[in-house]
Amino acid sequence: SGAPAARGSHLALCSFPSLQSPAAAARSAPSEVEPRQRRAMEGYRNATEVQMSQMVVPFHTNYRGELSIGQLLKWIDTAACLSAERHAGCPCVTASVDDIYFEHTISVGQVVNIKAKVNRAFNSSLEVGVQVSYEDLCNGKQWNVCKAYATFVAQGKPPAKIKLKPLIPQTEEEKIEYSIAAERRRMRLAHKDTIKGLITNSPVQSEGENRECNTVVPAEKTRVESVELILPPHANHQGNTFGGQIMAWMENVATIAASRLCRGHPSLKTIEMFHFRGPSQVGDRLLFKAIVNNAFKNSMEVGVCVEAYGHEMEVSRRHINSAFMTFVVLNGDGQPCTLPVLKPEPGDGERRYKEASARKKIRLDRKYVISCKHTEVPLSVPWDQSNKVYLSYNNVSALKTLVAKANWVLASERDKVDTTFPILPRSQHV
Repeated sequence: SGAPAARGSHLALCSFPSLQSPAAAARSAPSEVEPRQRRAMEGYRNATEVQMSQMVVPFHTNYRGELSIGQLLKWIDTAACLSAERHAGCPCVTASVDDIYFEHTISVGQVVNIKAKVNRAFNSSLEVGVQVSYEDLCNGKQWNVCKAYATFVAQGKPPAKIKLKPLIPQTEEEKIEYSIAAERRRMRLAHKDTIKGLITNSPVQSEGENRECNTVVPAEKTRVESVELILPPHANHQGNTFGGQIMAWMENVATIAASRLCRGHPSLKTIEMFHFRGPSQVGDRLLFKAIVNNAFKNSMEVGVCVEAYGHEMEVSRRHINSAFMTFVVLNGDGQPCTLPVLKPEPGDGERRYKEASARKKIRLDRKYVISCKHTEVPLSVPWDQSNKVYLSYNNVSALKTLVAKANWVLASERDKVDTTFPILPRSQHV
């Protein structure tokens, strides 16, 4: 169980893997690791692990000479798919990609290293964790770029129904990812309820009154529509449109929409969950729609949706994907610029405006939980029925932060213990 919460602390009630203090863990752990087992683990490599290294050349870059995020998404999706298929033993398709936070940009001549491996297999779906870094070949230094979690669905030959074999984690890191993968899956399914709850229970306040920039841009001025014809080079080895290619096209139209608001060259910082709702094939037309949903002081959110149709556009179009992307505009010193105020469209535009504020709240709270240092005041949020899903969403990140600390360890999921995860009051620090 977790550390005891002091009186008056607020609890986010979730089903989490159990946390133990070092003393309790020491009592439950074996006295020593068998020498033979230790030697075996030294040469251990996950059977689902896929590694990819790509040299960045001018063809891969944007106008700044930096690796295009769209190209990076193609590589991420390819590596993740190969890892999923290695475990499944059959074709797999991308179902979703969780939030991605980009820490660094990558320049021409540098090498992108991608490592993907399956964290957990469910009935017919798998979660694949992807770690992206880059290295400078001149000095040998490496930096982390981002980490992504992608969900894939195994595709068997009809009418056979796929039942994936379970994944057995071996290392401590694999056991942590395996345990938390179930909670991430639950929160993906509850994501819409999270946003609705925040909009219902948290009044959205406009930042326009405190903005240094007095320019107001109507949202319709940022709208972008673009069509792509799916050709054989855009298809994967299963004949469906390559998920990485769709994500790259989405990033392209989102960048154009963001540029129309700021009249500059924006940088993509965050992608909020690609959600694939259905496949498309060679010969289909894909219609990409993008618009700025909300502009904050130093960042803006762009919403993108993708629809597919055949030869006749009058036939009902299929909604196959959507995502939200956060952009910033940097000045010559690398500092974020103040953005114009956005005037949302009536109706759906106002709904998108409010939902963007809710997603920003989730991002900021998650960032705070992850970056909280020992000298900082920890997050304290009262728990009640209306915000339990929202708290659970951010507790996934908080749980991994605790596990990484020296004075916490993750107990075995085999204990099947449902715990309460404490968020301590401001007078306490975890």
